[in-house]
Amino acid sequence: MAISLENDDICGVNMDYVLNTLNNLAHQTAFFSLTWGNYVMILVACVFLYLAIKKGYEPLLLVPIAFGMLLVNMYPDIMATPEETSNGIGGLLHYFFLLDEWSILPSLIFLGVGAMTDFGPLIANPRSFLLGAAAQIGIFSAYLMAILMGFNDKAAAAISIIGGADGPTSLFLCSKLGQNEYMGPIAVAAYSYMSLVPIIQPPIMKLLTTEKERKIKMEQLRPVSKLEKILFPIIVTVVVVLILPSTAPLIGMLMLGNLFKESGVVDQLMETASNALMYIVVILLGTSVGATTSAEDFLQPTTLKIVALGLIAFAIGTAAGVLFGKLMCKLTGGKVNPLIGSAGVSAVPMAARVSQKVGAQADPSNFLLMHAMGPNVAGVIGTAVAAGVFMAIFGV
Repeated sequence: MAISLENDDICGVNMDYVLNTLNNLAHQTAFFSLTWGNYVMILVACVFLYLAIKKGYEPLLLVPIAFGMLLVNMYPDIMATPEETSNGIGGLLHYFFLLDEWSILPSLIFLGVGAMTDFGPLIANPRSFLLGAAAQIGIFSAYLMAILMGFNDKAAAAISIIGGADGPTSLFLCSKLGQNEYMGPIAVAAYSYMSLVPIIQPPIMKLLTTEKERKIKMEQLRPVSKLEKILFPIIVTVVVVLILPSTAPLIGMLMLGNLFKESGVVDQLMETASNALMYIVVILLGTSVGATTSAEDFLQPTTLKIVALGLIAFAIGTAAGVLFGKLMCKLTGGKVNPLIGSAGVSAVPMAARVSQKVGAQADPSNFLLMHAMGPNVAGVIGTAVAAGVFMAIFGV
């Protein structure tokens, strides 16, 4: 009888141990710590993944951003700072994000963009600079609206750059102006709008143009010599950086990458900048930007204001480009298709492709892509210049 009781005690102890172990394991899962906000952000991440994989909307950007969003809302410690952990070691994506805050990744993105960009259409048609400049109206409109909505002047400037649909420049300016608290929502909004250009722009373009205007065929661009293409990045760097020295990290890297491409003597550097390095940087930047969207930090009224302002700025920038394109159409006697004005935002080359697509819907034989690339690459320069203007205003 004593032996039986002893065995019962052992069985009871073993059962308690098993139950405690199972309970501890269960509480280590994410289910016990997730909030409704986490589930919302996980759903948003899945929608982004769908748009990237199924619809093909800028998958190189949207896939890493969405996956970073997914990870941080299931395991917040992946973005923990060293001070927030017991062993003094921060989360993996925290260290990726430091490279954003230090403006390293945005500058390297510009290096890669420059190495992949052909400025020939812009050189062949310098008037494209005007269309790229017109699209920056969205940025300065958003700046004024952000101030009216209660943001301080530096925060308003950082938010307004979303209107250029230029993620790297948004991160760069946000860091330089010391607005790191807004970096996550600004970055996500900027990159999201870059990815969603095919959804956002066409309704605005069609609303502001007639079918006759959309059918306008433009004359073939003149050939651009190799010498012109080599001199262009050098001249732009000298002129812009002398006027706005603070743009040197962005403009300098953009034009250096382009010089790699056009000089023809450093093919290995061009190949590295436009492929291996570019893709590594996109992975680091995309996942770290996505990881700033934890429900606790992202689902706030301020975030919604930033996202709304970014959308308004982007819409105004698109509209301003199209309207200036209509003006150029009138002044040239119908030789400019207004649709190319929408490409004045910095989403390269997606915005130019959208101009081509909308034009082809009106007339399948219409080919606007190369004409739209002029304003598109001008928009990249224009957004960097706009950021430089804000830095000059605030003495950064």
